[in-house]
Amino acid sequence: MPAPRLLLTAGASRGPLDGAWWPRCDALELELPALVDALDPGLGTVARVTVDTAAWPDAPRTVLAPGHVIAVSLSWVVTEAHAITLDCGTVGRWELLVVPPAEPVAAARWLLSTAADPYNYLTAADMLALAEAGFGGA
Repeated sequence: MPAPRLLLTAGASRGPLDGAWWPRCDALELELPALVDALDPGLGTVARVTVDTAAWPDAPRTVLAPGHVIAVSLSWVVTEAHAITLDCGTVGRWELLVVPPAEPVAAARWLLSTAADPYNYLTAADMLALAEAGFGGA
């Protein structure tokens, strides 16, 4: 897979998101290894991810990443819709907006940059609703 389309918050995030990820397809087993491999090694090893069942209905329970296996948990919690949580053991936890693969480029760029803004207080669902309504990236 090519390098992931990813933008992380610089420094400490003050909002509900720590950045955004724009996968090219909805096959988590293909996309997740490239995402994990692109993260700064200083963030720690991703041991578990939690994904929304609506966005990833066929998600496998484990995914092979470079040098280790990542456990995949499925969430039915509405507040976690359109997001992926990356757990890195004692190092930390990151919540990323998942931009839908088919999102138009302009809207996806707006979503990536807005989610990575350390002062963004919008949730993933709120941001996607704004982009769909034409308020972001139009």
